[in-house]
Amino acid sequence: MAIKTPKKIVEILDQYIIGQDEAKKSVAIALYNRYRRMQLSKDMQKDITPKNLLMAGPTGVGKTEIARRLADIVDAPFVKVEATKFTEVGYVGRDVESMVRDLVGEAVRMEEKDEFEDVRPQAEREANKKLVRLLVPGIKRDNRENQMQEMMGMLMGNMNQQNNNDNEEVTDEIRNKRLSVSEQLNQGLLEDREVTVEVEQAPKVNPMGDMMGQMGMDMSSMLNNLVPKKKVKRTLPVREAREVLIQEESRKLVDYDSLYQKAIERTTNNGIIFIDEIDKITAGNKKTSGEVSREGVQRDILPIVEGSTVQTKYGPVSTDHILFIAAGAFAESKPSDLIPELQGRFPIRVELNALTKDDFVKILKDPENSLLKQYIALMHADGIKLIFTQEAVDKIAQIAYDVNQGTDNIGARRLSTILEKLLEDVLYEGPDMEMGEITITEAYVEDKLKDIITNKDLTKFIL
Repeated sequence: MAIKTPKKIVEILDQYIIGQDEAKKSVAIALYNRYRRMQLSKDMQKDITPKNLLMAGPTGVGKTEIARRLADIVDAPFVKVEATKFTEVGYVGRDVESMVRDLVGEAVRMEEKDEFEDVRPQAEREANKKLVRLLVPGIKRDNRENQMQEMMGMLMGNMNQQNNNDNEEVTDEIRNKRLSVSEQLNQGLLEDREVTVEVEQAPKVNPMGDMMGQMGMDMSSMLNNLVPKKKVKRTLPVREAREVLIQEESRKLVDYDSLYQKAIERTTNNGIIFIDEIDKITAGNKKTSGEVSREGVQRDILPIVEGSTVQTKYGPVSTDHILFIAAGAFAESKPSDLIPELQGRFPIRVELNALTKDDFVKILKDPENSLLKQYIALMHADGIKLIFTQEAVDKIAQIAYDVNQGTDNIGARRLSTILEKLLEDVLYEGPDMEMGEITITEAYVEDKLKDIITNKDLTKFIL
C-alpha cells in the first residue's frame, strides 16, 4: 500500500467528514509520524512514542468517524471502546486490558483475511476436487479395519482427506463421471445444483471466555484441541458450498503460528484504540459520584497508554507504540479534570466545533454515500427516482440546526431522525407506487414537519 502524506490523508478524510479541519490535520500528522518512525534506526524507534490525541467536542460532530476512517486509510487494526464500560480492578466488569486483547483479535482477523486471499487459488482447486467427490461419491467400503481407522482419526482430531479417500472404492464408471462433472464445474454449469457438505459447527459463546482471556488464556482453543470439532451437514448450492470448502481448505494452508506473530507486530506498530466518553470518568463529573471509582479506572488505563505488556491468547502485546485517541463531549467537565498523569499521555488536544446549518447542508449532499445518496439508492431499489430540491435540502438543514439548539445537541445524528420522519410515507408506500419519480420540495418538508417543529414538547420525543 502506498504511503499517504498528511495532506493526502486529509483529502481522503474530507470525502467523508465535513469541516473539523484542525482535527483532521492533527490526526493526519500523528498517523504519518508512524511512517517517519519506521524509517529510523531500531534504537531511535524505541524512544519515539506516539503522540496520542484527545478530541473534545459535542456528540455527532465526527470524532468517532475521524478515528475510524483514519484506520481504514492505512488498513490498521482499530477498536472503539467506551471508557464507562470499564471498572476499577477488583470490581466486576471489563478490565482495561480487554481493549488490547480486542485490538489484537481484530489484527488476527485482518491477517487471516490477507493470508486467505494469498492461498485462495490453491484452496479453490482443492475445494473443487472435494465438490467433484461429493457430487459423484465413491462406493463406501464397509470393513472393520476402516471403521477402526476412522474412530482413531476422530479421537486424534487429525482425520485427513486421504483417510476418507481410502474408505471408498472408485470404479472406472465413477472416475469417468467425475471427469465429466469436473469439466462442468470449471465451465460454471453446476452453480445452482445442490450438494450436501459437512461444516464445522459454530462455537457457542462461553461466558467464561472473557474471564480466561483476561489471564491471557484461551480455554475454548485448548478444549478444541482436546475434543474433535463437531460437524454438521448442510445442503447448499454449489456456489455457496464452494466458498465453505475454500474457507476450510484455506485454514489448512495457512501457518497460524506465523499469522499470530504478524498480527502481534501489526498491533504493536499500527494499532489504533479509540477511547470514547473519557469525560464520563473524570472526577469533575457529578453524575458518577457514588459509583465505582472513576479515578480508579483512569489509573488502570494509565499504564496501558504509557506502555506496558498485555498477555493475550496470541502472545504478549506491547502497547508502547499503539496510537490512542481519546474523545469526549466535556460538557460538564474539562480535560484538566482528568488525573495529571493521564493528561500528560494525551499531548495533542483538538477541539471539534459544533455543526452549523451550512455544515448540515454539506453533510447531506457532499460525502461519499451521504444520507441523501443513501435514501436515493434505497428508493431506486423500488424503481423510484427520488429527487431533493436545493430549497428542500436547505430547509432540512435549518430544521436540524434549530432542533439541536432547542433540545439536546446530537450533531449530525439529528439529520437521520429528521429524514426518517420526513420520508416515512414515501418509504412505506414506495413498493406499491406506480410513480417513477418523487420530488421532495421545501413545501413538502414544511408540511410534513410543521406540526412537530411548532410543538416543542413533541420535538423532544420525535426528533
